[in-house]
Amino acid sequence: MKFGVVVFPGSNCDADVFYVVRDVLEQPVEYIWHEHTDLSGFDCIILPGGFSYGDYLRAGAIARFAPVMPAIGAFAAEGGLVLGICNGFQILLEAGLLPGAMLRNQSLRFRCEWVHMRVEQTDTPFTSEYRSEQIVRMPIAHGEGNYYADAGTLADLERRGQIVFRYCDSQGRVTAAANPNGALANIAGICNEQRNVVGLMPHPERCSEALLGGSDGRPLWQSAVHALVAAA
Repeated sequence: MKFGVVVFPGSNCDADVFYVVRDVLEQPVEYIWHEHTDLSGFDCIILPGGFSYGDYLRAGAIARFAPVMPAIGAFAAEGGLVLGICNGFQILLEAGLLPGAMLRNQSLRFRCEWVHMRVEQTDTPFTSEYRSEQIVRMPIAHGEGNYYADAGTLADLERRGQIVFRYCDSQGRVTAAANPNGALANIAGICNEQRNVVGLMPHPERCSEALLGGSDGRPLWQSAVHALVAAA
């Protein structure tokens, strides 16, 4: 199996993701430059956090037109695993690979802190190693993490079980006080209907080792490895 980490001008979490895959998971991984269009040989593509193209216009709006994106769309359509973290999630929304959009944080301030999330779905390739309704702690760092969708889209997400993570307090209660950005229905992460594309705002790569203050992100990566092994 092989992981690919997409690098856009302005990406700043690409090396962190690369390190986790190579040194923590001990899996093959390569960088994919944003102008690259051949994804043959890859089994899982990760769009990391950062400020792609400086986040001009709005987060992910320009990256959506990068040459690599049509290839990622085709890769996902064929069942390939795709994960978007923070800016990567924003790009997947802009590209239409996930439903909804991101607005500026309700506070209009950049939020950089640790948050709690409740695992809502364990049947995606990125969450199988978590328990249903498990409370996890991960860091966030974003200014546009306020997830929004119209009423019909939200109803579809709920009905199809596409809400993967929700912001909550340390006891698992989904409250306004536990919502760091004003996201609709406390949504922290979602998946597509086919469940092979997942996006989340918190950073699992920044909490995959106890040395970093927490390791709740590690099961996400282990889930992907196990999914690829099972599919081999």
